[in-house]
Amino acid sequence: MTMTSNSFDTLNLIPQIRKAVAEEGYETPTPIQTRAIPVVLDGKDLFGIAQTGTGKTAAFAIPILQRLSIEGGHERGRRVIKSLICTPTRELAIQIGESFSAYGRHTGIRHTVIYGGVGQLPQTEALKRGVDILVATPGRLLDLIGQGYIKLDNLSIFVLDEADRMLDMGFIHDIRKIMDKLPKKRQTLLFSATMPPDIVSLASAYLINPSRVEVTPQATPVEVIEQSVYFVEKNDKRHLLAHILKDEAVVSALVFTRTKHGADRVVKDLQRAGINAQAIHGNKSQNARQRALGDFKSGHTRVLIATDIAARGIDIDELSHVINFDLPEVPETYVHRIGRTGRAGLSGIALSFCDSDERDYLRDIQKLIGRALPVVEEHPYKSTNPAPVFEARRDDRKPERRPERKPEHKPRNEHHQKPQHEPKKEPKREQPRHEPKKEQPRPEPKPEPKPGSNPAPEPERRRDDRRPRPHGPRPKDDRPFGKQQKKDGLPRVG
Repeated sequence: MTMTSNSFDTLNLIPQIRKAVAEEGYETPTPIQTRAIPVVLDGKDLFGIAQTGTGKTAAFAIPILQRLSIEGGHERGRRVIKSLICTPTRELAIQIGESFSAYGRHTGIRHTVIYGGVGQLPQTEALKRGVDILVATPGRLLDLIGQGYIKLDNLSIFVLDEADRMLDMGFIHDIRKIMDKLPKKRQTLLFSATMPPDIVSLASAYLINPSRVEVTPQATPVEVIEQSVYFVEKNDKRHLLAHILKDEAVVSALVFTRTKHGADRVVKDLQRAGINAQAIHGNKSQNARQRALGDFKSGHTRVLIATDIAARGIDIDELSHVINFDLPEVPETYVHRIGRTGRAGLSGIALSFCDSDERDYLRDIQKLIGRALPVVEEHPYKSTNPAPVFEARRDDRKPERRPERKPEHKPRNEHHQKPQHEPKKEPKREQPRHEPKKEQPRPEPKPEPKPGSNPAPEPERRRDDRRPRPHGPRPKDDRPFGKQQKKDGLPRVG
């Protein structure tokens, strides 16, 4: 076999791994594998930025298997965990475990996969027998560490996969707890599909002089994918989906919905239309999710409805169609979705449904990918609202420089009317602020009666004249009846 510049033979792999890679049918490494495998073999930290479907699982699985095989120690004595791969979802953990089984079948390296949602007894039994590589989700990993089933004292390689999705799912605190339990001297590999600021700060905190490998521009869709958009009202989306899926050209379709409830509703609508479909999301049991995924991979089920988080564990090389039943609110998620098709250099088709409430999402997606999506006009459920024209938003354009405002010319004519916005000047008051109080005139004294005269007595004031009552009905008195009488001076009755 002749060595070429783009074959696995140039990566200095041991014969056991080269044999396993050939048995899987791979001859040419992907760009992330070509650049990441030598870095990992040299024992350096790595910060890898690669989209889903670029082969990044093999980019860290193959060199880890080779390093542990060369170091040895797994043939004799009790095995200890030397490598830990932490991933956000159960499906992705199972997929990574399958990759280690495929590439390490001739090495004698033993691994196991642990995740939540199932009983822990089979997982703890595998840990007791001893493993070299552990693939785990954060929750179950911390649980078994707390129970004393997992010891990480001999760990030498740590992999944090899908780091951006880890943060989206709220695992950042669990990740920091796991990091604090690892040995200080280790090799750390961090992989992420995007590079938000939180990921950059996480990498700077836990990676030491990492080699950065970015195989594609950030959030750039694969050019081989044929993309288009259908403008349709929300209530007609299910009818349009059934209309498209009745075409035999749709060999396999992965349909994305925004919510779990929406995924179940789409499955029921398709089954009423006579189309076999299954859903995969977080509310499904582990067995139901694995069964649905297995039926889809084997071709027994042609249509799979999924949410974004559950779809992270789906790895299918020949997926013909990706359909966005609901447009994502985050434009980068659109790139991750359509990246499920068009893998391994194959072509793929991505269709998107856009209702009247999702026009802003579509505009953000088109701005991200830098072009307008072709609009499919010929379909029976076309929206009555006109399609928007793709253009930059007003707040995204360069701000126009306003002309300088010239000073207003003040007329010389004094009788010219002043602008209304000028406040009127009040004349100054000449009087002092506090005027002295005027003295009230004293009342004149009453004349004294003459001696011998009989002065008329003054009329006695009545009781109701002494204290004026307020107008209106008397307020209700909540006191007991006896206390009212006693206070008011009335005689008690009985």
